[in-house]
Amino acid sequence: MHVRNATIGDLEAIVAIYNSTIASRQVTADLEPVTLESRLAWFDAHDASTYPLWVAERDGSLLGWVSFSSFYGRAAYRRTAEVSIYLAEESRGQGLGASLLETVLKRAPEFGFTTLVGFIFGHNTPSLALFEKFGFQRFGTLTGVAELEGVRRDLVIVGRAL
Repeated sequence: MHVRNATIGDLEAIVAIYNSTIASRQVTADLEPVTLESRLAWFDAHDASTYPLWVAERDGSLLGWVSFSSFYGRAAYRRTAEVSIYLAEESRGQGLGASLLETVLKRAPEFGFTTLVGFIFGHNTPSLALFEKFGFQRFGTLTGVAELEGVRRDLVIVGRAL
C-alpha cells in the first residue's frame, strides 16, 4: 500500500468511496449521495501543506482516503485537526484503517498539530474501537444529535494529544 497526496484526478474515486458509506447509516450524516461538483470546495480546502488529503492505493487502485480538516476555524484551534478515514467497501476489515491511522499519528506533527479529534457515531463500534486502540479518548458525547432512518443517534467526540 502506498499513501500519497490526493490529486483532483482522485476526486471521483474519493466521492465514490464516501458515497459507499451512506447507506449503512453508520459512518456519515449525509443521507443522499454527494456529487463530484459538491465536493470541489471541500477538496480545495485540503492543502497538502496545511490540511492534507491523502489516498491509499495499491496497484493503481484507490483503497481509501484520510483527511485532516480544520477543527473549528478559529486561530486558537489551529493546532487541533479533525481526522476522517473512509475505506472502499472491499478494503474494510483488513487493517487498512489501522494502517492509515498509524500514518496519521506519525505525520500529524509535521503540520503543527498537537491534538487530533474525530467525530464518530455512537453506534459505529468498529470506528470507535479503532480510534480507542490508538489511544484516542472519549472527549464527550452529543446525545441524539443525528436522526437516521427515524432513529436518534449520538455523536461521540474522540481525541488524542500528540
